[in-house]
Amino acid sequence: MSRNISELSGRKGLEDNLFDRLGRLSRPEGAPDPDALEQLAHEFLVGTATAYGTSTFYDFTRPENRGKKVYICNGSACLCAGTQEQLHTDLRAHFDDEEIGHMTCLGRCYENRAFHFEGNNYSGESATRLDELFRQPEARYAGYPVRSRGTAILTASYENGAAQEHRLHALLNRRPEEVLAEIKTSQLRGRGGAGFPIGSKLEFCRQAPGSEKFIICNADEGDPGAFSDRYLLEERPATLLEGMLTAGYAAGASWGVIYIRAEYPEAVRKVEDTIREFLDHGWLGDDILGSGFSFRIRTIRAQGSYICGEETALINSIEGQRPEVRVRPPFPAVSGLFNRPTAVNNVETLAALPWILRHGGEAYASLGTERSKGTKLVSLDSHFRKPGLVEVEMGLPLQTLVEDLGGGFRVPVKALHIGGPLGGLVPVSHLDRLTVDFESFAREGFLLGHASVIAIPASMPLIRYLAHLFEFAAYESCGKCFPCRLGTKRAEEMLRKAEDGSWKIDRQLFDDLLFTLQTGSLCAHGGGIPLPVRNALTWFADELQPYFT
Repeated sequence: MSRNISELSGRKGLEDNLFDRLGRLSRPEGAPDPDALEQLAHEFLVGTATAYGTSTFYDFTRPENRGKKVYICNGSACLCAGTQEQLHTDLRAHFDDEEIGHMTCLGRCYENRAFHFEGNNYSGESATRLDELFRQPEARYAGYPVRSRGTAILTASYENGAAQEHRLHALLNRRPEEVLAEIKTSQLRGRGGAGFPIGSKLEFCRQAPGSEKFIICNADEGDPGAFSDRYLLEERPATLLEGMLTAGYAAGASWGVIYIRAEYPEAVRKVEDTIREFLDHGWLGDDILGSGFSFRIRTIRAQGSYICGEETALINSIEGQRPEVRVRPPFPAVSGLFNRPTAVNNVETLAALPWILRHGGEAYASLGTERSKGTKLVSLDSHFRKPGLVEVEMGLPLQTLVEDLGGGFRVPVKALHIGGPLGGLVPVSHLDRLTVDFESFAREGFLLGHASVIAIPASMPLIRYLAHLFEFAAYESCGKCFPCRLGTKRAEEMLRKAEDGSWKIDRQLFDDLLFTLQTGSLCAHGGGIPLPVRNALTWFADELQPYFT
């Protein structure tokens, strides 16, 4: 991170954004023209090396992306489903190998066979009609079941129009301090995985000195197996915008940023359409509804990097810097985007705020468990008989989620990987020990995280799955700290050699590597990847023992 580059990037504000300009330069060919990149760097006074270092980091701006025409999902859910090898073969009938790239993940985990072509995502039966699709590409909405158990908050029907304006009037007629107090009363914790109370984060931002403050919505839902944020972005965008307005009002911010992953093109279009509707109605902009409160929202389209799900890497990305994790303190609430106070929360967290303001913080706090309040969206992959999205009250038994709401499994399953690559690997024998909340998972040595659920079939060798996890972790590392940059790659190499039978892993050496990753990494990317590996080594020791000495 460079504080000087942060300031230089912020000279033009968010309306003329360095990172957004870089992305637009890359769209025609897949990577920016070197001369145009140098001119852009000169315009923002950041230096050609800085712009080049940034552009070569992302999947969709680096030189290797030039000429790519179609992208295959290589996420964990598609790996476990075993669909992508045949899809790759089918695509080779239409494209040369160098024209085929990858994306991780497209959020089509409920039906797999996912790929991206000309600005649209496809999956499921679309993969069976490639000839027709490539002759005439079409934006198709891939529907999936959405269910709830208990109080429906995020999956409830949403009233817009006059009802929307009435809610905004009600919000802006309250003092910001009252709104903040209501949010704190709800005890809503961040749904991105860390579980930090949003009320405290907004309060820190409000109390920080400075007249310019930001609310950032982290919509870079990169956990393979997760599609809950995608649902909210595509199906409940007005709820999200209302939540961002609420957060901005409570924190004293004047700008909101929605950082949406490039792998969700439909979500980008839907959110931008809704922002225009809000502007047309006077629900965004200067002096909203005559209240004296001004707040603007703009989208920033990410360019393919899992690490941008970490809040400080995301801030660096918006500024046009390499998305490396920042050393803290200072925390973003004090010095974030363009060195200004910034509150960063994920889609699901912000989308819960309108319900809290309508029904009261105490009503929200009455749902869930003692420390995990409210509801949680859970993503179920295609190995469930009833895949799709489920909203449940915190504290629901995991076994009820799997067997009742998920309908059980279509094939024999030995483990559930819950919460993304850094989440816990839960043996199916442990389903009766867990409830859907932060504390239950932590107590049993797992992690709820984003609550994506990938079912690992009995036919999937765990050594292959662990090698896949470390391949992902190595590829997506920001590279700033040695333990993560080197350790994830060394672990991948060990596991690949063990998988092909050419080598056995020294268990002490491997344990030392996991310890170094966990204790020495700068952020949860390197620090968290040992968790599912240790879970596997503990609960599937008999299966993995032949690969170790």
